[in-house]
Amino acid sequence: MTADCKDLREHVERLRALSFKVGAYRPPSEGGSASLLLRVTENCPWNRCTFCEMYKGHRFVYRPVEEIKADIDRVAAIRDEITAVSWKLGMGGKITRDVGAALLAEGRDLIENSGFITVFNWLSSGGRTAFLQDADSMIMRSPEFVAALKYLRETLPSLTRVTTYARSKTLSRRRPEELRTICEAGLDRLHIGLETGDDELLTLVRKGVTSAEQIEGGRKAVAAGFQVSEYWMPDLGGRERRRQHAENTARVLSAVNPHYIRSRPLVPRPGTPLYEDVAQGRLCLSSPHERLEELAWMIGGLNVTSKVCFDHAMNAWADRRGGLLFRQDYEGYRFPDEKPLVLERIREGLAVEESMHVHVRELMAVQSL
Repeated sequence: MTADCKDLREHVERLRALSFKVGAYRPPSEGGSASLLLRVTENCPWNRCTFCEMYKGHRFVYRPVEEIKADIDRVAAIRDEITAVSWKLGMGGKITRDVGAALLAEGRDLIENSGFITVFNWLSSGGRTAFLQDADSMIMRSPEFVAALKYLRETLPSLTRVTTYARSKTLSRRRPEELRTICEAGLDRLHIGLETGDDELLTLVRKGVTSAEQIEGGRKAVAAGFQVSEYWMPDLGGRERRRQHAENTARVLSAVNPHYIRSRPLVPRPGTPLYEDVAQGRLCLSSPHERLEELAWMIGGLNVTSKVCFDHAMNAWADRRGGLLFRQDYEGYRFPDEKPLVLERIREGLAVEESMHVHVRELMAVQSL
């Protein structure tokens, strides 16, 4: 290492002065690739779903484009400072743990700087992906979103993939040409919380969208050129509505045929209306085997060419050896080719003693402590 302490202290001082908006939430696949996290809006414009606690108590903020661009400039400045330190340490611009250790040795407080941490992790993973927060970036006015995206791509040219959350309702209201323009400006993938395709259940959980709008929004997004990743929530309807939940979700997903379908089994969150419904006995959760039966109905009804993924810890059913029943990688199972394999895995899970599977009530008990 060739950099002296004075050089490092100067870089640390400049890094301390740089910060930008970083939200709390991103999809697991974006965490796996250490995506750069950048807020283009704050919180959720809908924020009424009975199962979601993520943005409760926080008002929605529509950020001006100039603020977003200023944050992008700060990201670039942090990138440049970290890269300069790498060169001074004789590491040729590579961002390694040694670079981070050298910076933290001179400025331990940097570990509390969320902007520094997210940029460092992003760079050390190759600086290729970014996730635009928060819950529904597509609500931005098209010219403004396009301007922000183009500036992001111009300022951070190492990016090869840019993604964001979007609501089906918002997408259904967009004109096809607007969506194509946004996609062409540099937004590659949309993460959409479908949750269920059943209209009765959509009303009960106050999702603010109909199954017809889900289909329209999803199809528009696919036609515009986006990679579309749809999330569904096994057991959202509890024991009473699990069949209609499964069959109508399969119907909607088959009509959209997204690139990815991701399973996010329900875990009732403290402080949400749905949690209280479960705690008071108004909603009866399914057993692990009943959840697998619901999964079999949904998977059996799918007619898609999607990748079906179980990339979340709550997909914790066990196989006969006590391992995980499903692969939990981000690319999942390719349908229709691997559909028989997924159905065969479900049959194996149903043959396993139910006590081997994680039960959601155990998680609820832990959360309430």
